[in-house]
Amino acid sequence: MKQLSIFVDESGDFGKYEKHAPYYVIAMVFHDQESDIAKNIDKLDQELADLGYQDKVVHTEPLIRREEDYKNMPPNERRRIFTKLYFFFIRCDVKYKTFRFYKKEYNDFFQFEAKIAREISLFIRENYSYFQKYERVILYYDNGQHELNRILNTVLAAELSGYEIRKVLPKNYRLFQAADLVCTLELLRAKIETGELTRSEQLIFHSVKDLKKDFLKGIHQKSF
Repeated sequence: MKQLSIFVDESGDFGKYEKHAPYYVIAMVFHDQESDIAKNIDKLDQELADLGYQDKVVHTEPLIRREEDYKNMPPNERRRIFTKLYFFFIRCDVKYKTFRFYKKEYNDFFQFEAKIAREISLFIRENYSYFQKYERVILYYDNGQHELNRILNTVLAAELSGYEIRKVLPKNYRLFQAADLVCTLELLRAKIETGELTRSEQLIFHSVKDLKKDFLKGIHQKSF
């Protein structure tokens, strides 16, 4: 049975527009189960261990902001961890799709939710021949936001046959962490467009030129 795994993560929330967090980003990472990524996972685990980072989870936004487990790490060390996850993603035979929304454009929650549902539905319909190849589609999400969980369930159940959803723990799936990475890079792309990179982001990525060259240009080749 041909199976497709979809790993979903988000950045932002369904609350009102706020100047310091104007965007809502959804990332989907698609993995054909016939493509074995076990060696890539082992390589990432070893590379992180070599850096002295034993945790099975990389959270990219806290890593950039020097929060949680990363609060005592210098910028170069945090960049190395970020880079290891990035190259893991590049090495894997996967695709990704991002959906970015500027919250100021929506008058209320219902309009915002409807827009997200329409965008995901349209994407599936435009690429239906791709999804039709799979007898089973499994969506992995950590249920971090019940609003997004409801949208995903409603849209995918309506658009795809053989669909099911599974709650995940980030530590169990490196591709879920890759979806988190994609979310963060898409958010950084948006900030570049408006000149809003924070000091923490500049410490990690040094300059807009370096961020584009070292990360954004490379990740584009994995775009759906």
